[in-house]
Amino acid sequence: MQQGWLSNWLVKHDVVHRSLGFDHRGIETLQIKAGDWDSIAVILYVYGYNYLRSQCAYDVAPGGSLASVYHLTRIQYGIDNPEEVCIKVFAQKDNPRIPSVFWVWRSADFQERESYDMVGIFYDNHPRLKRILMPESWIGWPLRKDYITPNFYEIQDAH
Repeated sequence: MQQGWLSNWLVKHDVVHRSLGFDHRGIETLQIKAGDWDSIAVILYVYGYNYLRSQCAYDVAPGGSLASVYHLTRIQYGIDNPEEVCIKVFAQKDNPRIPSVFWVWRSADFQERESYDMVGIFYDNHPRLKRILMPESWIGWPLRKDYITPNFYEIQDAH
């Protein structure tokens, strides 16, 4: 499989990762181990990926793993076509823990909270990891493929 310049740079510096190829826009997607994600995030930030465009999470398969996806952009003045990379960090459903990158990109705050709320990934060292869309009393993770929808919803404080 063809590797992009970032993947080649990571190989040169003995950073463990896996290239997942390129999307339709030519943006490389890399898979990073959860245990390495916080240090690799700092490396990417120092290298110039100073903008977290988006972060999302999804359930890969029933009984399988969960994925946290980061779209990073390297923005520089005078550049019309900024460089982008997509990072996927996988976690097992029985212990879905991934290091938070809030301290690297502050824009990860609400995005990681939404991923926690909907998919149930715990972001270690996140300063305010609590539900953002669902009530605090909600049980379960609504966007997991094995989620069972309750038969009723109790609407509190409805007017």
